[in-house]
Amino acid sequence: QVLLVESGGGLVQAGGSLRLSCAASGRTVTTYDMGWFRQAPGKEREFVAAITWSGGNTYYQDSVKGRFTISRDNAKNTVYLQMNSLKPEDTAVYYCAQTGRAYYRSTYYRADEYHHWGQGTQVTVSS
Repeated sequence: QVLLVESGGGLVQAGGSLRLSCAASGRTVTTYDMGWFRQAPGKEREFVAAITWSGGNTYYQDSVKGRFTISRDNAKNTVYLQMNSLKPEDTAVYYCAQTGRAYYRSTYYRADEYHHWGQGTQVTVSS
């Protein structure tokens, strides 16, 4: 059974930083592409960042490039999202997700490529 547990969300002022963690169990983060998505109230879920199973490639939504960094700790089987220079428009529930095919180069920005999702963690950025 795959379980993804996010943590690290909270309330922060604009310009501040947060680091989200996604602890995975049941499958390793080195076997499947991992992604972060977010959903703001009244909006659709959107892609934020992804890291390939090989760890060699990372991808970002244009609005977070240069501010967010996705990384992973293989020993802890955990993926992180470091978020700097946060803006009020970054306010959303953030979800960690894992694709369903091992050693497969997914279309990382498509939510339907991801078969397993965490419960989400709330990030609120005040102005």
